[in-house]
Amino acid sequence: MKKEKFLEELITFIKEGTCAFTSVNNLKNEFLNKNYVELDEKEIWEKLPSLFFVTRNDSSIIAIKIPDKYTNSFHITTTHLDTPSLTLKPSGEYISENYLQYNVIPYGGLLNYGWLDKNLSLAGRIMLKSNNKWIKKIIDLKKTIAVIPSVAIHQNDKANSNLDLNMQTDLQPVLTLTEEKKDWQKLLKENLNIKAQEKIGDFELFLYDNSEPVLYGMENEFLLSPRVDNLTSVFAAFKSFLEADSSSISVFCSFNNEEIGSLTKEGADGNFLLDTLKKVAAILNLDITSTFANSWIISSDNTHAIHPNHKEYADNTGKGYMNKGFAIMKEINSTTDAIFSTILKDICNNHKIKYQDVTTKNDIVGGSTLSGLSLRHVSVSSIDVGIVELAMHSSKELCATNDIFELYKMMKAFYNTNIVQKKETIFFD
Repeated sequence: MKKEKFLEELITFIKEGTCAFTSVNNLKNEFLNKNYVELDEKEIWEKLPSLFFVTRNDSSIIAIKIPDKYTNSFHITTTHLDTPSLTLKPSGEYISENYLQYNVIPYGGLLNYGWLDKNLSLAGRIMLKSNNKWIKKIIDLKKTIAVIPSVAIHQNDKANSNLDLNMQTDLQPVLTLTEEKKDWQKLLKENLNIKAQEKIGDFELFLYDNSEPVLYGMENEFLLSPRVDNLTSVFAAFKSFLEADSSSISVFCSFNNEEIGSLTKEGADGNFLLDTLKKVAAILNLDITSTFANSWIISSDNTHAIHPNHKEYADNTGKGYMNKGFAIMKEINSTTDAIFSTILKDICNNHKIKYQDVTTKNDIVGGSTLSGLSLRHVSVSSIDVGIVELAMHSSKELCATNDIFELYKMMKAFYNTNIVQKKETIFFD
């Protein structure tokens, strides 16, 4: 795929992927359009199509491609679909003066001031009762329905010297002007075209920045966009997976709940991946333990670029530079080891793909990795990669377009390379 087409489709993907639920819904439709078969994990699988996918809790997805002549090796990429946002509390509507506001919970580690004065829309999953049946519905209002207004400098003369925002008081969104709390239900029903007789049950709804992604710079080298973390990795893995042509069994995984620790039934620290691969191995008559020993997993999430105004936050030998290629990350809690990093660099060198080694300072705590969590359940040779970015966990983040494209090229090369291990020797077949 050409870079221009790749970026065009990436921007559409980010605009439509406003939370884990809408992202999975979009991926499902893409897979169905590519003749993938949707399997239900609640059912017994007696045979497997060569192209299929399965979802869990509407917010995580695994797709698998089985070649006609397959080796006993899984080539796996893992990413996460969720992003820092503001989730609505149950019955959280309230009136403050004549403003209708809604009580929210911070989802993930928000960069709080980055969410002030932004256009916010609403997406997620809602339960509806119709004809005595509960129906789940994935929704996205798309239009702006809320904002979190700053306090003016005239009223808070410490605003430019103290950025300490209180989540309970400073980040409460304003929806409309009214004297009635019940107007929240009216607002929701009107925007979702819900019939008067239909009852709204509980929901998982998120306020998100609905700003348009923007390319800028002298050569459009920058992407300024909501949800750079981690939809850039998801899209790179998704496109490379679709284009893979390998004798290994290709596996695409995208999980929910990374931003809150992944310990959910659909998270990377759950058993979704293990359950799925065990089913596949059983049907294909593969020995699961030897197949895992021959398998490889790439975990892709973003890390920090060196900041032009604050170079003191970067490691002195492992700085992350924009436009220098995707990042291979080595931290004390990462899964990257010398074997896989050497193999992956060799693949990249053979295909002229740009990469860089990136580390963080010892006195700055990093997060856990998807593969590190998955390895608690699936023991597979693993590596942590991603792209570098600025303003991580703000409502909008900044990255370099070339780095995303290099990440995609690397994943495609990884999927297409049969890595053979013979005792102390590793080579490409």
